[in-house]
Amino acid sequence: MRTIALLGSTGSIGVSTLAVVREFPERFKIHGMVAGRNLPLLAQQIKEFSPPLAAIERAEDIAPLRKLLGKHKVEILSGQAGAIAVATAAKVDVVLAAIVGAAGLMPTLQGLLAGKEIALANKEALVMAGELFVKAAKKKAVRLLPVDSEHSAIFQCLQGNERDEVDKLILTASGGPFLRTPLKDLANVTIKQALKHPNWKMGRKITIDSATMMNKGLEVVEARWEFDMEPSGIQVVIHPQSVVHSMVRYQDGAIMAQLGIADMRIPIAYALAYPHRLKGSWEPLDLTEHGELNFLPVEHKRFPALALAYAALNEGGTMPAVLNAANEVAVAAFLAGSIGFREIHRIIDRTMERHQSKHAKNVDEVIEVDRWARMVASSYVH
Repeated sequence: MRTIALLGSTGSIGVSTLAVVREFPERFKIHGMVAGRNLPLLAQQIKEFSPPLAAIERAEDIAPLRKLLGKHKVEILSGQAGAIAVATAAKVDVVLAAIVGAAGLMPTLQGLLAGKEIALANKEALVMAGELFVKAAKKKAVRLLPVDSEHSAIFQCLQGNERDEVDKLILTASGGPFLRTPLKDLANVTIKQALKHPNWKMGRKITIDSATMMNKGLEVVEARWEFDMEPSGIQVVIHPQSVVHSMVRYQDGAIMAQLGIADMRIPIAYALAYPHRLKGSWEPLDLTEHGELNFLPVEHKRFPALALAYAALNEGGTMPAVLNAANEVAVAAFLAGSIGFREIHRIIDRTMERHQSKHAKNVDEVIEVDRWARMVASSYVH
């Protein structure tokens, strides 16, 4: 039985994680949950999974949550301190880090420093503080198990092979909803159009990131640290069907690929049960139903955010943290209707241009850079 601290229980990854726990109650138990403002869903989750510990974003929401829970007993904490308490609780074996954005950095890092195994769905932790995060994991001898479907695929394709014989990591991208939209029309796309992903059901922020392909850019930065690969060794290709989740090319030219249906329960179950594979209720992939599988180069005029991510990674230091912070501000502004779709990458670019990258000695310096970048990016929102 593995006990789990679930950071981000009401998000799409959190809901999928609980579906896995529901299906395998003999293997997994939820010890703590961390959530934001979706109190009705959190209350339902607490009633079903009975964790002894929960944390929410705001202290003023504790009383309303108590009212929703009725007589159900659970210790409720709040804020970042509450999230850290859940992640570091003594009885926790593995932290499944699924809080979206920079907010997930500190709870995930503190869980790691407490010696917990990390199942990582929060890519921003490695984007913002990859070098610090990986060094801490090595020092604590803690495993980082990828949950993102692309990084899980690479992790699986590396199994049983020599790491020094890897030539290239190949991340696949669906191309999102605007893969074939005329470039001249992208400035006028609506929020509703941008949120309509062709293959995956995800949260609003990550769905917009997929539409701009910043999501893939963040994954490139994550892969650099998670698999100790230089940026030149990481390639992105468009794969509209989302059947091949990612690939590894070896020095002899052989390519290992991991294929599966578009269902996050699969990489979540693999991370939680590693090195075992679980037989779940999801349908297996039937390749005969898909016919052709296509692979296309990235059109950089259509997806300029990807080039910004590579630029930030090549610059190094604190630049990826600036990239991430500016993107979060710009995406939030787009979802609020304050800016157009094509303004997202322009705001990120302008914010990066104003930053002089430095080598962060600790997480506090990263957080300060994150704060500065948010302030600068916000100044460009109309």
